[in-house]
Amino acid sequence: MTTYTKNNVKQLMAIIAVLLVANVASSYFFKRFDLTSDQRYTLSETTLNALQLVKEPLYIDVFLDGEFPAEFKRLQTETYQLLEEYKAYNSNIVFKFNNPNADESIAAQYTAELIGLGFTPTNINQNVKGKKELIQIFPWAIANVGEKSVRVPLLVNNYGNKPEENINKSVQLLEFAFTDAITKLVSQKKKKIAILKGNGQMPDKYLSDLLLNAKEYYALGEFNLDSLTNDLPKTLENLKRFDMALIVKPTQTFSDSEKYILDQYIMQGGKTMWLMDQVTIDLDSLYNQDRQSVAFPRDLNLDDLFFKYGVRINPRLIQDLLSTPVTAQSPTGEDFPIDWLYSPIVRSEENHPINKNLNLIKLEFANQMDTLKNGIKKTVLLKSSPQSKAVGAPVLIGLNQFMEELDESKFNEGNQIIGTLLEGQFTSVYNNRVKPFKIKDNKDRGVDTKMIVIADGDIVNYTYINKKPIQNGYDQWTQQIYGNKDFLINSINYLLDDNGLINIRSKNVELPLLNDQKVEESYTMSQFITVGFPLVLLAFFGFGFTYLRKRRYT
Repeated sequence: MTTYTKNNVKQLMAIIAVLLVANVASSYFFKRFDLTSDQRYTLSETTLNALQLVKEPLYIDVFLDGEFPAEFKRLQTETYQLLEEYKAYNSNIVFKFNNPNADESIAAQYTAELIGLGFTPTNINQNVKGKKELIQIFPWAIANVGEKSVRVPLLVNNYGNKPEENINKSVQLLEFAFTDAITKLVSQKKKKIAILKGNGQMPDKYLSDLLLNAKEYYALGEFNLDSLTNDLPKTLENLKRFDMALIVKPTQTFSDSEKYILDQYIMQGGKTMWLMDQVTIDLDSLYNQDRQSVAFPRDLNLDDLFFKYGVRINPRLIQDLLSTPVTAQSPTGEDFPIDWLYSPIVRSEENHPINKNLNLIKLEFANQMDTLKNGIKKTVLLKSSPQSKAVGAPVLIGLNQFMEELDESKFNEGNQIIGTLLEGQFTSVYNNRVKPFKIKDNKDRGVDTKMIVIADGDIVNYTYINKKPIQNGYDQWTQQIYGNKDFLINSINYLLDDNGLINIRSKNVELPLLNDQKVEESYTMSQFITVGFPLVLLAFFGFGFTYLRKRRYT
């Protein structure tokens, strides 16, 4: 054996030894490096904490396998890479990609079962055996632990966005979607929410979807403020056992004692979310012979409370050109749409993690709100479009009043405030006033807390239109699944300091996309850069390597 050969053998053995040592060391030390500018492959602390709680196999089935157009292929790839990250941190994460259309003999049955389980399909154009066909795909996943399962939506379909923009949004929300599902499956300790009753609040039937979704995160319980009329301090003590109070569209006046209980609950750190209507009107009241009714102000005895906290809900209804129709029936019983400017749909400005990455939010008879200066931090979460205006009550409202041609120039009072987040140390509405009853720990100045006030009680009634349930969450006239549920759940998460999931939801992932207009203007150059140049570069290196090799060994 020559010296040259011996040296080569020694180098080879040294390389093998180094690789073996590195392989053994890697089994004891785990580190992944994310070199992307937006850190898209760096899991958040919230995700890592959730993964640590997975003590038994958690199975994830993704129904996004197969050949797709470029946009959905990107979503498929990003989903796979993210789940690889999850599995790298916890081997109990087991995932598999499925193609519902793989076997044509059972594809129809497979898709019917998925639709029956609530997985809404998306229609796309795809080349199948050389022919362009419209096929259904299911951008969904399902996560299972034992007998518990959670659906995971993978596709965002926000109104007005291009397909590539929705894919980008979808990628941004992938970590939130899967971590949210894992949290629902493995969380044990839950904070408590009181659903206030006793003042004519909205029936549970119309807020059932929100309660069912909130129940996956929190423990819920009904609470009646007049349950212990003979022991009001005890009522306050019982309410303080809850971390948050949810007040949904009350229609009956609050007594001073009830108002004082809520005031002191807030002063002592309780979180509240108010979904309020300051005007008495409902779509049902318009289905009469005249198809009209008078809307008049509603007195709930809460004006001074909100005023003291920093907002004022005015008895003014918002009309918005950006709105959704209502459904009416023809004499033959067929449904048809009627323009209805009292159903504004709000596009989020994404100025806070609560309203980041949300689709349109549908409202019904929304009221106009003012914010007041009082030292409390206020963040406007919802406001009407620029083409809107507010009309005062009392006012006659008719179902057919928008059928005639509208003067759009009059809709120029836009961006009316509808929903506001308030944070800080509130001052009691009963400061320097006679208290309705005595309690030991009365506070005139509260501790730090938060509340959200929405000037529309029907924001929670997103699964019904005209008191009729909508199919698969879709509005038949706008073909939209509104973002009400996401907005409300985000609001509750934020109020209860579950900011981890909120922060994941607001994570930005920038996918580099080609500018369609520039590509069209310089199509030949784009082809050369994306296809021709790599081939030229490969040929250059190939010929160069061959030339150098021949020159060395000749």
